[in-house]
Amino acid sequence: MTDAAPTDRNRLDDEESPYLRQHADNPVNWQPWDEQALLAAQARDDPIFLSIGYSACHWCHVMEDESFEDPEIARKLNEHFVPIKVDREERPDLDSIYQSICQMTQGTGGWPLSVFLTPEGEPFFVGTYFPPESKRGMPGFGQLLEDITESWETERDGLEQRAEKWTNAVKGELEETPESVGEAPSEALDAAAQAALRGADRDHGGWGRGQKFPQAGRVHVLLRAHRRTGREEFRTVATEALDAMIEGGLYDHVGGGFHRYCTDRDWTVPHFEKMLYDNAEIPRALLAGYQATGDERYREYALDTLDFVTRELQHPDGGFFSTLDAQSEGESGEREEGAFYVWTPAEVEEAVAGADFDTVDPDTAADLFCDRYGVTEPGNFEGRTVLTVVAEIGDLADAYDLDSDTVERVLDETTTAVHAAREQRPRPRRDEKILAGWNGLMLSAYAEAGLVAGPEATEPAVDALAFLREHLWDEQEERLARRYKDGDVSVDGYLEDYAFLARGAFDLYQATGDLDHLAFALDLARAIEANFWDADAGTLYFTPADGEGLVARPQELTDQSTPASAGVAADLLLALDHFRPRDGFADIAETVLATHGDEIESDPLRHASLVLAADGYEHGGHELTVAADPLPEDWRAAVGEAYLPGRILTRRPPTADGLAEWLARLDLDEAPPIWADRSARDGEPTVYACRAFTCSPPRHDIGAALEWFETGD
Repeated sequence: MTDAAPTDRNRLDDEESPYLRQHADNPVNWQPWDEQALLAAQARDDPIFLSIGYSACHWCHVMEDESFEDPEIARKLNEHFVPIKVDREERPDLDSIYQSICQMTQGTGGWPLSVFLTPEGEPFFVGTYFPPESKRGMPGFGQLLEDITESWETERDGLEQRAEKWTNAVKGELEETPESVGEAPSEALDAAAQAALRGADRDHGGWGRGQKFPQAGRVHVLLRAHRRTGREEFRTVATEALDAMIEGGLYDHVGGGFHRYCTDRDWTVPHFEKMLYDNAEIPRALLAGYQATGDERYREYALDTLDFVTRELQHPDGGFFSTLDAQSEGESGEREEGAFYVWTPAEVEEAVAGADFDTVDPDTAADLFCDRYGVTEPGNFEGRTVLTVVAEIGDLADAYDLDSDTVERVLDETTTAVHAAREQRPRPRRDEKILAGWNGLMLSAYAEAGLVAGPEATEPAVDALAFLREHLWDEQEERLARRYKDGDVSVDGYLEDYAFLARGAFDLYQATGDLDHLAFALDLARAIEANFWDADAGTLYFTPADGEGLVARPQELTDQSTPASAGVAADLLLALDHFRPRDGFADIAETVLATHGDEIESDPLRHASLVLAADGYEHGGHELTVAADPLPEDWRAAVGEAYLPGRILTRRPPTADGLAEWLARLDLDEAPPIWADRSARDGEPTVYACRAFTCSPPRHDIGAALEWFETGD
């Protein structure tokens, strides 16, 4: 008697990924992507059906309900295929490879991603969502399974030839680097900003004429280009995008935080899931917008978003969870898209009925709220209303014969009451896996908030970093794991995990002055060089050199829903080179930028993170070395108010003995240039400002140092 084959049952109940576990009760004999499943495919000589999605993906749930719960479709999959389910958030390497194939062959991509592979993992048919029956030009999934089964039996040679062709194509797309390398690109920032200007939707804000995605990288490009050139249109387009994101349905006006994207041009109806990375990157862009314009709204929305993250997405011990689902139980008892977030006038009236308002009655408060956020009987989404800002405070004050301060106070009180009522609704599911890279993005947002709003704003991030170091960082091996879930640690870290977390740790160092954060960032930077840097190819790969052998080893050069990890890594290495110049971090960054210079220049906007790194390499950042411990509070506030792209804020112990202690902790024989000869003068806190290899005289006035960046005097 032999043991049962792994493909005889659905094995996803053994997994920790919430997305995989959601499919553990399907009649499909789903397998995780592991050696057992891949060997089983080769032993059976059956093709693999690979389904890639994530927990908060609406159409992933739809395809599950329509097809993967269907016994007949399950039978076809189980008999003729090895069905493998992958969480794209745990395995972005697999997603990158097969998503690239989809985009190359279909011209588009998305999730769920549906790929048919040879037993060796080479793709021969690819698509996204398939309905159960043919409609709108899409083949029915059940019939598709029959057709591919027949083709595998009768036309296998042709399918394998296609698989070989596609595999070679994706290897060339993702792996190859140019044979001849020039120099790092120059003036790429202006080219990217010009492209952002040309593609901007000047009527509704943002980019595109259909769905609207947050494009935080483009906002950073435009704001930096405005500072460089003074061209007002750059800043205007950036603020138009920020205004659209905070006023439209992308933002949750009751509970805070941002949804994934909007389904329409005017930013009204979102795709309702909330992703950790959006709620890190958008606040960073808002804080940059606040520093560049002084618009207090951007600061408020950023801080409110971080409050939401702390409240709803933080593990009790520190780390940040990944997502909130788009669906929750609606009035029908079924899971519905957006049910948690939408309103009718009657629901608003009921929510505030028992509230006590000083200056208006509850009915007036409800009317004010509905007028402010466009809540109407017809609604704007399936008979209910997604909240958007449709009336200005001043106009409401005139209409209700109230002063603006009273209107704002009543709206705040009403929002509190509406939020309390919403808390009684069935909540969206939360994906509680903790990902190193996404957490790193979050650390950077909290760090910047700490400079803008005060040290207490960094406390959630300090707790999160301690959690990540305890659970995901192997100090002895100097290896980072990607995922923590309920005590289970899995998946070797990718470049984005190392780069995003290193940047987050470095940004926390800037905000807090804690040398341990700088030391950890340097440890991660050395691990990036050891695991992802290929000197022969002149590039940083997304997967580690000793990682799993897949059909391609991808690079990540373009910004997608998260920044390009190669760009973040290059920018980080340039910053850390100031502290360990002998480690050659800047040489790696320069080579990466030179290797991909032609590609960056040919399409700068798709390479926003690499463009920002190239600009930092070309012009240098804003360096502020403060000889003081601790940083004076008014100095912190002044730096937090200033827009200083590429800023490096570092403390230096004011005395020689203190500096010697720090150098020992960082294993340095001598002070790096950013600290050398920069002691406190006259027994007072002293600041040294440098830009583009030129430094100001030492000053005791932080305002004068910041002014020097503007005037050079």
